[in-house]
Amino acid sequence: MSTTSVPDLAPAADRVAGLLDGVRDEQLEAPTPCAGTSVGALLSHLQMLCGAFRTGAEKGADPGPPPPEPPPLDPRWRTALPVELDALVRAWRAPGALEGSTSVGGVAMPAGDVAVVALDELVLHGWDLARALGRPYEADPESVRACLGFVSAVSVPEGVPGLFGPPVPVPEDAPELDRLLALSGRDPAWTPVGASR
Repeated sequence: MSTTSVPDLAPAADRVAGLLDGVRDEQLEAPTPCAGTSVGALLSHLQMLCGAFRTGAEKGADPGPPPPEPPPLDPRWRTALPVELDALVRAWRAPGALEGSTSVGGVAMPAGDVAVVALDELVLHGWDLARALGRPYEADPESVRACLGFVSAVSVPEGVPGLFGPPVPVPEDAPELDRLLALSGRDPAWTPVGASR
């Protein structure tokens, strides 16, 4: 995976943060494009990944692989998650954050590669959240391109356990975001049950 240029995480983090005000309490149990994951579980996962990847940027101690199921959603998530997203962005902007190696989730990699994985989490889960809420979602082209490079490098026909499901077919001329989603095992046309496409 090439990390000669790692996009700033702020555009993707801001898009996630911009969706949070629109989450109603009754939507926390709603499904998302991540099979078996509710909106509330997705928000909890986002909180966990913010902490883990911030620690990775700071070269702190890696707590190891995440639990199979995210913990119950922090009742303060509406105020806490925007702060955690901002802290994640600032951590990867800090001098030296992209240098050397670091470890997140029990996997050690060059720090620049870890930053791209963090970006990929924000872009994909931002789309997951927007789709679950029936909201529009746009990702900046630079972020999508960087994520596409990462996912293309690790995607395999059977999927990557713990990361991505098996790729979903899309037309060769599909937009880059759709190709990214498909390679990660997501159907770009996914909508909640009962919603019109």
